[in-house]
Amino acid sequence: MDSLKLSILKRLYFSNPQSIAELSSTIGKSVPNITNSVNKLLQAGLIEHAGLAASTGGRRAAHFAPNADKLPLILSVAIDQYYTSVAVVDFKNHYKTEIRTAAIDLKSPEAYTDLRALIEASLSEIDRKLVYGMGISIPGFVDSNSGKNNSYPEDTPLYDLKHQLERDFGVPTYVENDSSAIAIAEHHFGKAKDVRNAMVINLNWGVGLGMIIDNELYRGHSGYAGEFSHIPLSNLNKLCSCGKKGCLEVEASLVAAIDFALERLQSGEESSLKHKITSDGRLSGNDLLDAAIAGDQLAMEAINRIGYMLGKGIATLIHIINPQKVIISGRGAKAQDILLPQIQSAILEFSIQRLSKDTTIEFSNTDHIQLLGSTCICVLNADKSIYKQQLTD
Repeated sequence: MDSLKLSILKRLYFSNPQSIAELSSTIGKSVPNITNSVNKLLQAGLIEHAGLAASTGGRRAAHFAPNADKLPLILSVAIDQYYTSVAVVDFKNHYKTEIRTAAIDLKSPEAYTDLRALIEASLSEIDRKLVYGMGISIPGFVDSNSGKNNSYPEDTPLYDLKHQLERDFGVPTYVENDSSAIAIAEHHFGKAKDVRNAMVINLNWGVGLGMIIDNELYRGHSGYAGEFSHIPLSNLNKLCSCGKKGCLEVEASLVAAIDFALERLQSGEESSLKHKITSDGRLSGNDLLDAAIAGDQLAMEAINRIGYMLGKGIATLIHIINPQKVIISGRGAKAQDILLPQIQSAILEFSIQRLSKDTTIEFSNTDHIQLLGSTCICVLNADKSIYKQQLTD
């Protein structure tokens, strides 16, 4: 029975409110069994009444939702190549602490030490005994079962991040690839909600992909499906971070856009961006995006270039997967007004219209989508110990 209660709690986290009949249909258990477990969850205070369903002619069904005040909290950690954000979240995705963000370069030997300090700072804001577990999303070849990130050497802390953090903080920790986590969040809470087949592109420093196929995240044979960055579509003679040439990432990522802008600035082109270059010659992705949205011509050209190549990559996905939707998510989604015309132009140029006409392109409007994805990962993997001894049969 405990496993059924856990299934109900998870289902109500990802989609609430729901009636007993809806829970029975989605979980695949009989109405009497669902009713019994719902009543026990109500008695324990872990779920609560959430009004009545719309009338269909008979008695209106009762709706239920998680009672976030009685359920444990989740520490959500969103890591990308250069920045990490941390916050404590409840079962209704409300932030119980501020979102703390720090510049942490994953290539730095101090990356794990800085990450641990950021997590410690967030935990200091709340009673850490209320935290059930930690959800981590991070770039790389992540084995979600073991929590190991095979993009890092085995003798570094970022390789076995799950067990390293569990030793340091004493809470269950679950690690997932950043683009996969974002796809899960978009599927349950964002633009891919109620979409059976969707491609979710994580436009960030790189360009990642999470594939929702028949309502499930598709991982592939070895668990690494979705390496969109490394489709060989570029004609530039430029090495990718993977060591190969021709990868989409060298032209369709924020790093590519920043590199282009810096080259033009160094050649003397006028732009508001020249006042944003740091003392060590860097330019932030947010500064580039904000300048483009504000109408800076160089910034717009840099974003236009990646939009066209992104569209070329999306045309390839449409031919292979034939998705209902392609959602552009991640840091770069805020530049949708600049990106969309270029993406559409490339799709028209490179795709068969019979296929592409039935695929819609949308941009995420969910704030802090990667943090939400990290929370989803923790809930998805939670076991019955999330009850904190509050439920017994």
